[in-house]
Amino acid sequence: MELVDLFVTSLMPVLEILLVVAVGSFLATDRVNLLGANARHHLNNLVFYVFFPALLGCTLANTITIKSLVALWFFPVNVFISCIIGAVLGWILASITRTPRHLWGTVIACCSAASLGNILLIILPALCEEKKSPFASSSTCSADANAYASLSLAIQAIYVWSILYFVMRKSANSGIKESNTNTTTSLCSNGCSPDFSHHLDLPLEADNEENEKISNIGKLKQSFLTVIGSRSLRMFFSPAMIAAIVGFIIGIASPIRKALIGDSAPLRVIYRSAELIGEAGIPSLTLIVGANLLKGLKGSGVGAPLIVGIIFVRNILLPASGIVVVKAAKHFGIVDSDSFFSFALLITYAIPPAMNIGTINQMLGSGEAEFSVIVLWNYAVAAFSLTLWTAFYIWLVT
Repeated sequence: MELVDLFVTSLMPVLEILLVVAVGSFLATDRVNLLGANARHHLNNLVFYVFFPALLGCTLANTITIKSLVALWFFPVNVFISCIIGAVLGWILASITRTPRHLWGTVIACCSAASLGNILLIILPALCEEKKSPFASSSTCSADANAYASLSLAIQAIYVWSILYFVMRKSANSGIKESNTNTTTSLCSNGCSPDFSHHLDLPLEADNEENEKISNIGKLKQSFLTVIGSRSLRMFFSPAMIAAIVGFIIGIASPIRKALIGDSAPLRVIYRSAELIGEAGIPSLTLIVGANLLKGLKGSGVGAPLIVGIIFVRNILLPASGIVVVKAAKHFGIVDSDSFFSFALLITYAIPPAMNIGTINQMLGSGEAEFSVIVLWNYAVAAFSLTLWTAFYIWLVT
């Protein structure tokens, strides 16, 4: 595969995303105003509750089977390793650059979560279809490419909507608490009476007296209801997580799979309808990022050192660490000599940040503009870095 062909193949998915981001920014301008604050909020809810779960569930149901799970067990492990390495590097970067507390979660997310699903769904099949590609000779290349991309999309979604959401929510809340603390301190310095704190303590004493009267059974019941109703647990079983579970079940359970998927499946209309809805997920996510970018360009809390640091982590440190991880896995016999599988493991470390981070920012009401600016610069650099790493990885595994 010639360098020019390789450059075009790697550039296309990144360029597609940048063009859709530009459309989202245009639709959010004051003159057009189709993606204003209210429109973004409603579209974000559609992505969270409808589009992305449909995409995730259908992709998993169509590509994941028991056989593929057994054969590809190291792939999700590799994705989690890349997320852990990125999270550690992101935490170090946020500490060094003295990032505001409410943006720590966004920085860690941008360094650890990659846009695996949509970019891999374009790059891997394209490498299989390219006649000059070293992987084109394999008869199972296209099927393997879809399985790798689908599995990475599912694992990334689980990581984002469970661990990363908790980290980002805690980070956003810490910023709010700091703001409230500063406000309270300012109010007290401007005329708080000495009796004010005394009056605040009275309800707490009354609550303590009531709590002492609650029986042990009542306390257990109250604790159970608190856990069940907690926001963290509800977000762990988010629509995306539920869709992933359903997709795994459909893919693994052969009778259900045959009833829903295939040209002769009796219930194929259900699957195809869900698949049609899911196709709107990635474009909608990208449009929201583009709309938030307009706000970020007018002024955001992201400094040049932080942007350069994230670019360095995502385009230099993570891809290099991927080589170490895959080489170690081969050394210990965890990964076989399949060159395309090794390439798929490596390329997950070179993908730019995940778009669904913006969905969480939109939900939390914190860091939307900053994330859009980070995404713009990272995808602009990825247009070149992803091409170079793709070429290097192909040379490395063939």
